[in-house]
Amino acid sequence: MARDLYDVLGVERTASEAEVKKAYRRLAMEYHPDRNNGDKAAEEKFKEATEAYEVLRDPDQRARYDRFGMAGIKGGGAGASGFGFHHVDLAEALNIFMRDFGGLGGFDAFFGGGQRARREQRRGQDVRVKLRLTLDEVAHGVTRTLKLKTLERCDACEGSGAAPGSSPQTCTTCGGAGEVRRAAQSLFGQFVSVVPCPTCEGEGRVVSDPCPECRGDGRVRREKQVEVEVPAGVAPENYITLRGKGVAGPRNGPFGDLVVQFEVEQDQRFERHGDDLLYDLPLSFSLAALGGDVTVPTPYGAEPLSVPAGTQSGTVFTLRGSGLPSVSTGRKGTLYVRARVWTPTKLAPELKELFERLSEIEGEPPKEGLGKRIWDKMKEAFGT
Repeated sequence: MARDLYDVLGVERTASEAEVKKAYRRLAMEYHPDRNNGDKAAEEKFKEATEAYEVLRDPDQRARYDRFGMAGIKGGGAGASGFGFHHVDLAEALNIFMRDFGGLGGFDAFFGGGQRARREQRRGQDVRVKLRLTLDEVAHGVTRTLKLKTLERCDACEGSGAAPGSSPQTCTTCGGAGEVRRAAQSLFGQFVSVVPCPTCEGEGRVVSDPCPECRGDGRVRREKQVEVEVPAGVAPENYITLRGKGVAGPRNGPFGDLVVQFEVEQDQRFERHGDDLLYDLPLSFSLAALGGDVTVPTPYGAEPLSVPAGTQSGTVFTLRGSGLPSVSTGRKGTLYVRARVWTPTKLAPELKELFERLSEIEGEPPKEGLGKRIWDKMKEAFGT
């Protein structure tokens, strides 16, 4: 059974954002792989702490976790760290730690992690795309394939940037460190600064014989396909982050991420209110007065509805479980069916005669109260 995320970090549920960040940094420094000689138990604790931090540092994900537990984030709404919850691997955990703490107090020099920092500098760009979905796709969830024109690893040199048969050489300026130290005198004494090596641009290696296919970059422009699994219930502006599916970094640098933002097409049948839907049902005078059975559309197919005799225009019926699924819990919302009595604009002579006879014998309509009752029903349904 998964541990409580607050227990993982050792903080109270009322902990502030600063306290969450401080607790994670303490654990990450303790269990960081560079401090534990690759110990697997320490590595697992490092990844576990990072997963907890990624959820609790983000206000939206933290609120869903506080309300629903892990079920609230496994389906996942959009947050600053991406869409939904997934277990991070070691590379992601290290990137997350470097993202938020990489610049603190000479961390890289202390751990000997300068090489990892240089790889992060050569990380490929993130790619952002928009994915249009129909309401039916939102209701059921869907797997879509995206075609991207991007930079991929060069097959000729296997991403190294060096011509086949050769290999990048250690930079003689920095000795492979990727950085050089510069000392300067001032009135206050000697200051030493560490800057990226100007010869190798911080990589620690130089390519003297570039690959003719990619011209030494290690990347070529190519089209690739990426499958995106869209969970049911997503809303406009939700997004999902696919780690490592973006642009390749130069000369075997890490891949960037692919960020997919969802757009939902307007469905002419329904009006969406979160997980609930509203459908306007046209009724003839006779059906509204006499009652009868009809069918109404839902995202899952037509459903029967019994219209009672004497139904007034604006009456709202509820079909629970026929709305959209919650992206957090999977529970389906409600389909509200609002009756709209249809008034014909042109009357055949026979129909006109019948209405004239009806007007002579029908009673007076209610003077007040009906509209308010219908309005109260709508406010109750949608919270407006």
